[in-house]
Amino acid sequence: MMDISYIFEILEHRNRPNAKFYIDNLFPDYIEMSGDRLFGDDSSITCGIATYNNIPVTIIGQHRGRNTKENIKYNFSMNKPEGYRKSLRLMKQAEKFHRPVICFVDTIGAYPGREAEERGQGFAIANNIMNMLHLKTPIISILIGYGGSGGALALCISDEIAALEYSVLSVISPAACANILWKDSSRKMEAAAMLKMTSCDLKKLGIVDIIINEPTNGAHTNPDIMVENINIYISKALQKYIYSPVNDLLKKRYEKFRKFDYLYIKSGDSWN
Repeated sequence: MMDISYIFEILEHRNRPNAKFYIDNLFPDYIEMSGDRLFGDDSSITCGIATYNNIPVTIIGQHRGRNTKENIKYNFSMNKPEGYRKSLRLMKQAEKFHRPVICFVDTIGAYPGREAEERGQGFAIANNIMNMLHLKTPIISILIGYGGSGGALALCISDEIAALEYSVLSVISPAACANILWKDSSRKMEAAAMLKMTSCDLKKLGIVDIIINEPTNGAHTNPDIMVENINIYISKALQKYIYSPVNDLLKKRYEKFRKFDYLYIKSGDSWN
């Protein structure tokens, strides 16, 4: 079992490729679209259209900054309600034109500020989850870094969830979890182990379908190889789902998420 602290060390490396890097290298004809048609735009989520092997696709990516300037621009990867509404607008457009949706998930969590709540943060996330469950086009989600709580789940209700080797997904951050359980945030690595948030744990629990291998010591050590590994995965995943009848697609997607509680109970895990 890999040391959880080592995984976080790789995740927090300043040169770890983000969604923008993967989109630029995988979809050179990507055209970004802005705005939720209600309040404004959220730069921490990019949405647009592109082609992949001559297949029109819709791309959605959560941005994480790699320096102070980018962190401020992308709100430290904390998405606002207008970002989730923008992504849903693009997903609905994809459904209309029968374009597969590819999501790059990387957020520490949705923005918890007062103004976000006033603009309907909780509803925006819930609305994404509800609509993605019934979206009549293939959806592929790729966890490329942090997957924090509902902020990540809002882009993970998909036909297949792939996770990079050193990515994580959990209902709460380890520090917040430790603070709630023991009133001691310094025990965050202990909490991280209990949360079973690594790609291997998620695959074992049936939450993640595929693990995409990273270069030795993380994607930042050889970004070109990482791009190629993701490229191979997307090619196979699209061929798997793009020709599936819509009714079969929706039925399997629904059943996939209905069985999560059963998988967790069956695993025999306990918080005691």
